[in-house]
Amino acid sequence: MTEETLQPACPEAFLALRAAGQMPVGRERIAMLEAVAAHGSITSAARALGMSYKAVWDGLNAVNNLLPTPALEAHAGGRGGGGARLTESGRHLIAAFHRLEAKLAEITPLLAGEGGAPIDLLFWSVAMKTSARNALYGRVVSVAATEVAAEVTLSVAPGREIVAVITRRSAENLGLAAGREVVALIKASFVLIAREGEAAGLSVANRIPGTVAERRDDGVSCEIVLDIGAGKTLAATITHRSAEALALAPGLPVEALFDAAHVILAAG
Repeated sequence: MTEETLQPACPEAFLALRAAGQMPVGRERIAMLEAVAAHGSITSAARALGMSYKAVWDGLNAVNNLLPTPALEAHAGGRGGGGARLTESGRHLIAAFHRLEAKLAEITPLLAGEGGAPIDLLFWSVAMKTSARNALYGRVVSVAATEVAAEVTLSVAPGREIVAVITRRSAENLGLAAGREVVALIKASFVLIAREGEAAGLSVANRIPGTVAERRDDGVSCEIVLDIGAGKTLAATITHRSAEALALAPGLPVEALFDAAHVILAAG
């Protein structure tokens, strides 16, 4: 064993920005934003980062979904063309991240105990991970509570509202009231897709109009990503057969349908 391996480990703290009611944005996604700013497109940014187009696309969509206003505006063109640029919100996000990261670097050595032994860094939480494909920032519009349940309506984009039904106790624990910022979590497998006007007879609380932005097939299932406005997206996982029957393709206007009981709310 060398002398180098006997040296005490130096703790390194990782920063993630997290506004009230939102999930964190960490170093990797900030790097994605910076790469788009430098190269002008998601394709070029992915190449520069050594990542797949899908990974960068998903990461940037997640950033947009978790901010009140988009950090990035993408222009049509697909993998072979088009472009993307940062918004004012995106530039502020990057600047704020680096200012805080610089301050964090200054104090990180102080987090080591005597002799350099690392202390518990769990309070420097990097990010909350969830298996839900959709995580959408929103603001509570109204809360209608009964003795047992609460129906919560939140706005996730202009003209786009989501209804969640949770227990009254959960609503009280989260402090839900009009104006409260929250994150709505919806599994992609809970989201159904219908052509415009074709699901009028269904009893479902949430009908979110959107346009197909992307379709990904694996031969058995399909992931359909919808543009629902204001830089927000909503993903659905359906069968390949259903996607073919609906002739789903980029640019097609559709509706995303999901039950209010399938929406989970998180608040800071």
